[in-house]
Amino acid sequence: MIATPDRTPLPRPFFDRSVLEVAPDLLGRVIVRSTPDGPIALRLTEVEAYDGPNDPGSHAYRGRTARNGVMFGPPGHVYVYFTYGMWHCMNLVCGPEGRAAGVLLRAGEIVEGAELARKRRASARSDRELAKGPARLATALDVDRALDGADACATGDQPLTALTGTPVEADRVRNGPRTGVAGDGAVHPWRFWIADDPTVSPYRAHAPRRRRS
Repeated sequence: MIATPDRTPLPRPFFDRSVLEVAPDLLGRVIVRSTPDGPIALRLTEVEAYDGPNDPGSHAYRGRTARNGVMFGPPGHVYVYFTYGMWHCMNLVCGPEGRAAGVLLRAGEIVEGAELARKRRASARSDRELAKGPARLATALDVDRALDGADACATGDQPLTALTGTPVEADRVRNGPRTGVAGDGAVHPWRFWIADDPTVSPYRAHAPRRRRS
C-alpha cells in the first residue's frame, strides 16, 4: 500500500475519543477491504454514532453480551452484526476501552474495485447505489461476521483498514436523527453525512415490523 498521507492507516488515538467527535470526523475517510480478488476501497459519506450506556439505541445499552463484546474495545476495531436474518452491518469501535461505543458505517462511494463491488451488488442501478445504506455497504465490501474484531488500525496485510483519506470541511457536514431507531434513542441527532453527496442514503423513521398472523 502506498504510504502517501491520505493512504496511511488512521492511528488508534483517532478512535480513542468521544464517539460524537469520531463520527463526523470519519466522513471523507477511506475503508479498504482486501479480498482474494483484489482490494475494494470506499470513501465514507454517511455514518451514525451509538454511545453505549448513554444510548438506548445502542446494542451495548444493557451491557456486554457475546454478540456485542467487540464494542467494549480496544478502539479502532471492527464490530459486525447480523440483522433481520439477512444482512450484515459494520461499525468502528470508539472511545476508551471498557466503555462501549461505535460508529455505524451507513454509506459511501466506491473509489477502487468498483467491478468487484458490482459483482456483489448486481441489483444496484448505478455505482452511486453500490454502498448506499449500511447493509449495501457491507455487502459491497464483502463484510460478514468473520471480520468481527478485525483491527482497522493495523498495518501490513490486513483484511480491512481505515485510511486517513481526505477529511470533509466542517461546513459540508450535516446531522440529524438516526435512521430506523425507535424509542428514546430516536431523539438523538447522531446521523452525520456529507451535504448533497449522491451516495448518502435517504432518511427513514422507525416503522414497527408487522407481526405475521
